[in-house]
Amino acid sequence: MKVAVDAMGGDYAPDEIVLGALQAAKEYKDAGIEIVLVGDQAQITQALDRHGNWKAANITVHHASEVIDMHDSPGAAVRKKKDASVVVATGLVKQGLCDVVISAGSTGAAVAAALFGLGRIKGIERPAIATPIPNLTGTTVLLDSGANVDSKPKQLVQNAIMGAIYAEYVLNTPRPRVGLLNIGEEESKGNEQALSTFPLLQQLSTVNFIGNVEGRDIPKGTVDVVVCDGFVGNIVLKFGEGLAGAILQLVKEAVKNSGFWAKMASMLILPALKGLKKKLDYAEHGGAPLLGVNGGFIICHGSSRAKAIKNAIRVAKEFTEQEVVAHIRENIAKEEVVTNE
Repeated sequence: MKVAVDAMGGDYAPDEIVLGALQAAKEYKDAGIEIVLVGDQAQITQALDRHGNWKAANITVHHASEVIDMHDSPGAAVRKKKDASVVVATGLVKQGLCDVVISAGSTGAAVAAALFGLGRIKGIERPAIATPIPNLTGTTVLLDSGANVDSKPKQLVQNAIMGAIYAEYVLNTPRPRVGLLNIGEEESKGNEQALSTFPLLQQLSTVNFIGNVEGRDIPKGTVDVVVCDGFVGNIVLKFGEGLAGAILQLVKEAVKNSGFWAKMASMLILPALKGLKKKLDYAEHGGAPLLGVNGGFIICHGSSRAKAIKNAIRVAKEFTEQEVVAHIRENIAKEEVVTNE
């Protein structure tokens, strides 16, 4: 398996991207994974040299002379910068030289590169980012979390099919419960988009649709896949990240400002707090797959450091091994009548 990593994308590229790739190469050395770092060869080689003897690892460098910056217009930049690292990495998958792409660069550029370079799966109008969110019982997949800010009802139906497949095959959730994010559980609730989407989801034969769900159902773990458009999904995601960080900070400050005995007692729960922090850390989840394109594409947080990249390579490995793209093609074809309405 070959994983193409956009080494120039992200706030801490290329050093942290390269370090994460080295960590993954070491951890998965027996899994038959080869990592191809795509970007400026001189910068990548210097970063590799800073982290010791890398030539024994399954890592190669593929030169790309350009980088798409966060301020670039995604679509225009992908068309203009043909030798940009994310475009070249995507091309390696298109050519069959690699199996999956990983990028922590501009999300818009990543989506554009995937659409132009890989194309859409037949029956999918727009791809969606499927982001795993930890909950009280495990993980809920939220999609779309930012690829498309406006979605038609049939596109949300397509998201439901894709999200259910990812939850089942990669997150090992048998017959995942799929819910439509809304302001209430009643079928009559919601805006025009939600009201039009609900009956279409009811018609699906390959999806275990449980009805409307509210925002609080995500952390409670009463639903495995939550469907919404990218505008709402991205707000939910960013709010959850901010809230988790704020709660952990409040706990730290409460302990710091407490008395002697309270501080002693806090030492007993420190391991539990560390476990909670790990569960809420986006770096542990690595990256989110862009579902709906003809190939594997994992999108990472822009502020990803080495640990996040290492785990994103794990996600890429699981995504490829479970043949998610093939399962999406199969199920979309089965639901063609509904998804084309």
